[in-house]
Amino acid sequence: MLELKGVSRVSGGQTHIHPTDLVLRKGTMNVLLGPTLAGKTSLMRLMAGLDAPSAGRVFWDGQDVTGVRVQDRRVAMVYQQFINYPSMSVFDNIASPLRLMGRSRSEIDRAVNETAGMLKLTPLLGRKPLELSGGQQQRCALARALVKGAGLVLLDEPLANLDYKLREELRLEIPRIFEASGAIFVYATTEPEEALLLGGNTATLWQGRVTQFGPSTRVYRQPADAVTARVFSDPPMNFTPCRKEGHRLRFGHGVQASADGPFARLPDGDYLAGFRANHLHMNVHSGAALEFRCTLGVSEITGSETFLHLTHGPDRWVALVHGVHDLPPGGEVSLWLDPAHVYLFGASGDLVAPAAYALAA
Repeated sequence: MLELKGVSRVSGGQTHIHPTDLVLRKGTMNVLLGPTLAGKTSLMRLMAGLDAPSAGRVFWDGQDVTGVRVQDRRVAMVYQQFINYPSMSVFDNIASPLRLMGRSRSEIDRAVNETAGMLKLTPLLGRKPLELSGGQQQRCALARALVKGAGLVLLDEPLANLDYKLREELRLEIPRIFEASGAIFVYATTEPEEALLLGGNTATLWQGRVTQFGPSTRVYRQPADAVTARVFSDPPMNFTPCRKEGHRLRFGHGVQASADGPFARLPDGDYLAGFRANHLHMNVHSGAALEFRCTLGVSEITGSETFLHLTHGPDRWVALVHGVHDLPPGGEVSLWLDPAHVYLFGASGDLVAPAAYALAA
């Protein structure tokens, strides 16, 4: 078990990681999700021992390892820029950390072949890295990390430099590799979809703070606050002011809905309503759907889907709708939203009422 207790990192007068408490248990997949510069790499470096915390302590299986060198910890790290030794075969690349550890030839052969089999590299052991595809090179770098039998494996956006097909291939393989290894995996990404695909737990980060940590699907469906909801949505969650008056929710411009389900218990007052881009539709999907008349800024066609960049009064929204919609900028567009997909946040930004669909899931 890896435990961070009040760990923070301040450098050059700038706070990179605010005081953080986190417990990662053996045999778990843990995703660090946040935008660029949210603190994902800084937090990983503290976990690994590459950087010393400015305050707080790091524990491994109950033992304080805060001052222990990274070389003396059972830690492996794979970076976005995967690195292999170009003059060495795949076998020798994987074997290199074991040779540095002074392992016997028989131990090295067994460990390399086991790890290569787990990563489907056995037919490639005699090749040089430059003879491999990008995905195969990344698997080679991952095998070199795993062969040490590390208890903590840190993956810092390891698929970011691969093309779409290779990313999808390795996204499917990593959970299988994780299950076979039994280590604590920590995987950093900027993509909410990747966090959901990998499963396990997710810690959302924003400006050096862990805003929420828990099972990935629970954090996605029931974000603790508006910041977490924004981080765990791609595009970021849309927001608009909302007022509860009796049994009605009023969104402005005459749009209103029944304040039932999770909204019924809330006191009257002002709230912030949030909903994800994929929950806006160009057609009515339910009898209770709300119609929002928006002004289109620009449409981005991705193939089977279209991103619509919209303004609704002072609010700027993004809708992700199915199909190809080549619409003229500046025109009025009606978008429909099922109230079951609306979250309500209080004045402090904390979630006060999850979306009804999330409670039913």
